[in-house]
Amino acid sequence: MNSSGFFWVFGAAAFLILVAGIYSIIVSRDLIRVFIGVELLAKAVTLLVITAGYVTGRVALAQTLVITIIIVEVTVTVVALGVVLSLFRHDKSIDVTSVRNLKG
Repeated sequence: MNSSGFFWVFGAAAFLILVAGIYSIIVSRDLIRVFIGVELLAKAVTLLVITAGYVTGRVALAQTLVITIIIVEVTVTVVALGVVLSLFRHDKSIDVTSVRNLKG
């Protein structure tokens, strides 16, 4: 498979993962499912960066960017799950509407 075909196959896969993540964020009322949607978006970006790096011949740069993306993603994951856990302890619910009712 040439690099152009490689890009379109994995680009289409990244697009489908992106659409699934956006759908999960828009439709779901559960904070864990919204968080899974955000993770899907991050995985789609990671796949697209690796694919673009392979096609352009800059695999080392793509790997460096993906490692940076993964480090940022882990940090966001820990903070977001901490917020979700704190909301669950406060309201005994992880519904998005319970977040909207908080006053600060």
